[in-house]
Amino acid sequence: MNYQKYHKGYFPVPEFKRTWPEKEITHAPIWCSVDLRDGNQALITPMNLEEKLEFFQFLVDIGFKEIEIGFPAASETEFQLTRTLIEQNLIPDDVTIQVLTQSREHIINKTLEAIKGAKNAIVHLYNSTSRLQRQVVFKKEKPEIVQIAVDGAKLIKEKCANITDCNIRFEYSPESFTGTEMEFAAEICNAVLDVWEPTPERKAIINLPSTIEVATPNVYADQIEYMCGALKRRDAVEVSVHAHNDRGCAVAASELAILAGADRVEGTLFGNGERTGNADIMVIALNMFSQGIDPHLELNHMEQMADIYERSTKMSIHPRHPYAGSLVYTAFSGSHQDAIKKGMDVYEKEHPDQWDNPYLPIDPTDLGRVYEPVRINSQSGKGGVGFIMEKKFGLSLPKGLAQDFSYIITDLSDKRGAELSPEDVYDAFIENYVNDYTVLQMSGYSISMEGDMTHLTANVTLRGENLSIEGAGNGPLAAMMDALQKAGISSLEIADYSEHALETGSASRAATYIAVKDADGKVYWGCGIHTSINTSSMMAIVSAVNRVLSE
Repeated sequence: MNYQKYHKGYFPVPEFKRTWPEKEITHAPIWCSVDLRDGNQALITPMNLEEKLEFFQFLVDIGFKEIEIGFPAASETEFQLTRTLIEQNLIPDDVTIQVLTQSREHIINKTLEAIKGAKNAIVHLYNSTSRLQRQVVFKKEKPEIVQIAVDGAKLIKEKCANITDCNIRFEYSPESFTGTEMEFAAEICNAVLDVWEPTPERKAIINLPSTIEVATPNVYADQIEYMCGALKRRDAVEVSVHAHNDRGCAVAASELAILAGADRVEGTLFGNGERTGNADIMVIALNMFSQGIDPHLELNHMEQMADIYERSTKMSIHPRHPYAGSLVYTAFSGSHQDAIKKGMDVYEKEHPDQWDNPYLPIDPTDLGRVYEPVRINSQSGKGGVGFIMEKKFGLSLPKGLAQDFSYIITDLSDKRGAELSPEDVYDAFIENYVNDYTVLQMSGYSISMEGDMTHLTANVTLRGENLSIEGAGNGPLAAMMDALQKAGISSLEIADYSEHALETGSASRAATYIAVKDADGKVYWGCGIHTSINTSSMMAIVSAVNRVLSE
């Protein structure tokens, strides 16, 4: 790979006093969705009018107060969307539509015609400013590029002066800002501000896009903070950012830009957009939410959001997409499953008002999602296996049994080369531990008491031979173990015991878990399930002993 053919695509930021590294995000910025323009233009099949109208309402319901709806002069569909929204009174009074225009008179005229009758609108003027765009695309010098911006700003201001029935604000973007010399970016933005003469009561928006992401997020933050100090009338300007994701850093770049002084963030839901997409507003907002900051967006219905997005855009959400992916709220790794379960137990029982989980930064229920710890593969351990057996089938496996069973599940998943369903896990448990009569079978037993001693007689079949065995001990389990030893089964002792009811009521079944240990200290588990606790215990012993004998 010839890395030497590449070079830095940005200019050094002039010296200034950097302060953003010491800051923290404390509140949400102004959000502007560009899904209907920047997102829509990147679709293989752009949304039709009906889909755009539905998506607009979707954005309103989420809580966006500024929505870029399109480039009305670019196509009849985008012009018609603007007119439909206005004429059918579909824009709430507290929502501002934003329309994009180039610095050309006929395009500006068409744009203003499109927003006629709107209550609130932002006219978004842009032209490219980077060295590469100037030299390769436009073949113009800096003064000529400034003149394009100034001419457009003047025309917009003049034509809007006589519009009294619409609250129109102005926005300017030096497109390809990140590849522009910062001194020149400040020069052209200030030239536009000199034309518009914004005030603190009627602010202009200066949007600084990383049209192409050409550097690490810290460089973008430096560029933003430099511009915040270089812009005239800073108290009359909303500094906006619009980060693209060419380097995969659009979310990080936007967050650092907020630290650097940005007041406003443009982006799309799920990061849709040209090439690798735009900054994902949903992720930025939920990152804030996870830090206890109100994002001022309602994102508590993730499944519905994902559904309308995929229907409207014909795009698929990656299963590992932050917060929204189908695999985000599940875990395959045993250690992760165990830690998540323990964190949830503490949250539910001890600190229900303070979310704190080792692997889940946000409570999935806050997003209308649920944690799904039922994904089992060869990476899963005792935590996940135990969770499934308890939550899906009511079997509370002792820790040692869950560990022993996890090895069987790992081996089974490896052999199949696939994820196992909860039913697969349950079937494997029954096959390996429950009521196992492979070598030793028990057809009946009786118990009697003599003083403090329990006497047991059992009818068994051992390797095809019918036997009546007897034993005594300080309880039924000890008596059974004594009887088995007298029948010639090598010395074993009970190492662990637990039991619980599987249902409620007088006819409920009991599940008993017993571990037996041989002379070498090796432990073998068995489980018995029966309506009689004594019988389930006998079955558990027989199952455990059969595992010894089978080996």
